Amino acid sequence: MLVFDGIIFSLQRSGGISVLFLELFQRLHKDLFQVINFNRELDYGIYRKPRILERFRDFKLESPCALFHSTYYRLPEAFKGPVVTTVHDYTYERYFGPVRKFVHSWQKNRAIFGSEKIICVSESTRADLLYYTGEKYESRCVVIPNGVSTEYHRLASFTPTSQVLFVGARAGYKNFKALVLALSTLPDLRLAVVGGGAFTSKERGFLEAHLSNRYAHLGYLSNRELNVEYNRSFCLVYPSLYEGFGIPILEAMRAGCPVIAVRSSSIPEVAGDAAYLMERGDPCEIRAALDFLNSSPNRAEFIRKGLERSAQFSWDRTFDRTLAVYEQLLGHQLMERE
Repeated sequence: MLVFDGIIFSLQRSGGISVLFLELFQRLHKDLFQVINFNRELDYGIYRKPRILERFRDFKLESPCALFHSTYYRLPEAFKGPVVTTVHDYTYERYFGPVRKFVHSWQKNRAIFGSEKIICVSESTRADLLYYTGEKYESRCVVIPNGVSTEYHRLASFTPTSQVLFVGARAGYKNFKALVLALSTLPDLRLAVVGGGAFTSKERGFLEAHLSNRYAHLGYLSNRELNVEYNRSFCLVYPSLYEGFGIPILEAMRAGCPVIAVRSSSIPEVAGDAAYLMERGDPCEIRAALDFLNSSPNRAEFIRKGLERSAQFSWDRTFDRTLAVYEQLLGHQLMERE
């Protein structure tokens, strides 16, 4: 029995980490695994822990378990079998204050130190891990890139509008303000924001000052709904200064939506030459990138490259490589490959 702790589904409403594990669960035979969940109800026969504070500490496994894989840096008590940890990024270590950084890093490092295998979602994240924890863990690391859902695809019935799309959280390093300032000088373009929570009063004030009547928050969207927005958008601007991976880049590319992003961390690794990559991601660079895409031949070329690039990533590949890690640790095959 493979056991996952399901912690991530208590910690985030949506995001790349929860997407990754849901994609894995959908592909595992149901009699092979159990997920111990702590808060939200999920599918796949997940057992629910009644005490929400359990998510903040180690716990005892309550069923026979051959291998344990935490969704977010936890360890089971007194477990003698192999443990797998997936490391997604080093955002806390780079950008958060001392208390949150210390707690998160302590917990993450305990999981890393106690794991037989450490899966990194990108070469960039692997490099960060070795920088923060030391080269001695290199032999335990394996890079398994995230995938992208097949629900993202081109829709023949849509033509691009003047909408510029921003997807995800808007914290400082996500560089959201730079996009707003760039768009403030381009009155023909509108901003659409997906996810990341409702606008705060401070954000609304900033948006009103720079993009009055030219912005909207579309809320949390399903894959199909988000696919429509990618298809109708002039482009996705993904100005983040740091990412562990960057799934929205691939989603947009699969949907035929050109991508503007910053040449930093994992982003060149994911985007290849199929996105317009800026060096700094400041408002002037973002405006120059938008002007460049406004040329029909340039935009069409990035669409073509994006479709080719995104085809190199899939959740099936991610699953197959993750399953191979489990089988290597257990010493036997778990499932027939389709």
